[in-house]
Amino acid sequence: MKMSIAELEEQARVLRRDIITCTTIAGSGHPSSSLSGVEIMAALYFGGVLRYDPAEPHWAKRDRLIMSKGHASPLLYVVLAHAGYFSTDLLETLRQIGSPLEGHPNMSRLPGVEASTGSLGQGLSIGLGHAFAARIDNADNHVFVILGDGEQDEGQIWEAAMTAAHYNLENVTAIVDHNKAQQTGWVRDVLDYSPLTEKWRAFQWDVQEIDGHDMEAVLKALQHAKATQGRPSCIIAHTVKGKGVSFVEADYAYHGKALTKEEEQRALEELGWQ
Repeated sequence: MKMSIAELEEQARVLRRDIITCTTIAGSGHPSSSLSGVEIMAALYFGGVLRYDPAEPHWAKRDRLIMSKGHASPLLYVVLAHAGYFSTDLLETLRQIGSPLEGHPNMSRLPGVEASTGSLGQGLSIGLGHAFAARIDNADNHVFVILGDGEQDEGQIWEAAMTAAHYNLENVTAIVDHNKAQQTGWVRDVLDYSPLTEKWRAFQWDVQEIDGHDMEAVLKALQHAKATQGRPSCIIAHTVKGKGVSFVEADYAYHGKALTKEEEQRALEELGWQ
């Protein structure tokens, strides 16, 4: 599937609507962390970047997407639903007992989920495992790993970054959803890791720094990363937590809090759905 920029932007609006709706129905979840990564995921799945086949989830030639920031599972779920892995009706069961749409992704219960994540800091290491396997098999699978801001405080991220560069894993792209906030506050106040871009470059990665809500910039960065040879790629995507909903953008407390029904209506109005 390959959409135009205009189509991708409209798809992003649809994804934001569904993120808000499913988390409000659930009464819990991480809406703001999901909203910040919408353009990234839309470009990957609907911009012709990620190679996949929803009719054959375990297709050997597929690329891999690891949602390391597993608390943003609503974003992953709405994208997989619109990509055709399962019905969008299932989104209304988010976090319900018996639903495969668990609070954090479970690869044993849902097609399209490549790794069970949520324990922050582990996703990049998982991605490296997939990348090494592809190299051993002489396959051209590319591995994309979505990382959160809080994860940059985890030592395992930097161990994996060092390892990927040492082995020249050019089939790995780390994408940092750099919304500058985490569960208990702004990154600069919790544990400041700046300068982030310089750190990744010091670990010998090919690094691009972009506006994570500029669809054209996101798409170009992903295409560049997938074509990079000789070393792994990192995209620092500057994003806004809760993007698209003004009162959520201004409050990091929505990191792990669903909107009320009244707030949902206000949010949908801001997104042009009412």
